[in-house]
Amino acid sequence: MPLKIVQNFDSSFTLEPAAKATLFNLLTGEAFINQIAQQGHCEQIEFTELLFQPVPYSLATPKGMPAEFEPYHESEDYVIINVPPNFMFNAKIFKPSRLCAIYRKIK
Repeated sequence: MPLKIVQNFDSSFTLEPAAKATLFNLLTGEAFINQIAQQGHCEQIEFTELLFQPVPYSLATPKGMPAEFEPYHESEDYVIINVPPNFMFNAKIFKPSRLCAIYRKIK
């Protein structure tokens, strides 16, 4: 079965204000922040309020993310996580079905 390379994928999305507020509260919860910091091997971490939808591999998006977010992937000062599915459900976000969040390490 050959791989199909996607030439264009629309990764834009808009979140309802209430859903966004709920999601941001979950992503900045103290226990969750501490867990991300521990897994990111740093003492403190902060949510940058940057979210993106993962995208299929393409020549323009070899990292599976929109090109404008690739510098965060390449930097050791940031951690990119998949938003937990239960956070998406609790915030009543069903489209897109997956999101990633970016956190900045505080040194």
